[in-house]
Amino acid sequence: MTTIDLKKTERPLYSAASDPELVDVPPMGYLMVDGAGNPSGPEYRAAVETLYPVAYTLRALIKEQAGLAYVVCPLEALWWSEDMTAFVTNDKDSWLWTSLIRQPPEVTPELAKEAIERVIETRNPPAGDAIRFDVFDEGRSAQIMHVGPFADEGRTIQRLHAFIAEQGYVLAGKHHEIYLTDPRRTAPEKMRTLIRQPVG
Repeated sequence: MTTIDLKKTERPLYSAASDPELVDVPPMGYLMVDGAGNPSGPEYRAAVETLYPVAYTLRALIKEQAGLAYVVCPLEALWWSEDMTAFVTNDKDSWLWTSLIRQPPEVTPELAKEAIERVIETRNPPAGDAIRFDVFDEGRSAQIMHVGPFADEGRTIQRLHAFIAEQGYVLAGKHHEIYLTDPRRTAPEKMRTLIRQPVG
């Protein structure tokens, strides 16, 4: 049985150069948990601890029902603040976020609901009442690869925003990060984060 890895079959959505580029992002289905506060805090951790069990349960269901094997996609997050000066000044306690994991096209709302209910019944995850499946449509976006620790993203984000202005666009939608490496297993200087910003 062939195992599908969306990071490879849809490479433009999961790879980027060190220079900004434009990309058209199609609508895609995601498991999502909304929250607020510091990404190092308990609420964000609860979201992650809920998303992964549901994602792996969905993978097992798809393999059982459709005979399809696939690699679970990386963790992603949308970040913003009601007062965007707090976001720019790194006031993380006031940040709002959506933690999410992309799902393959074979995942339907009904199948996601079944997986969520199974995980809640068997594992009682900390954000079980908050997880949902939804379609996210970013459309035209600019993206760039950041290599290094999260704390050093500022200059990369500035380069991305400058590129957007140079191309005649404005920022539209939420700051989007795709975590291509596991910070628990990767040296900070080698971490790879794809940073994406929808434009209008």
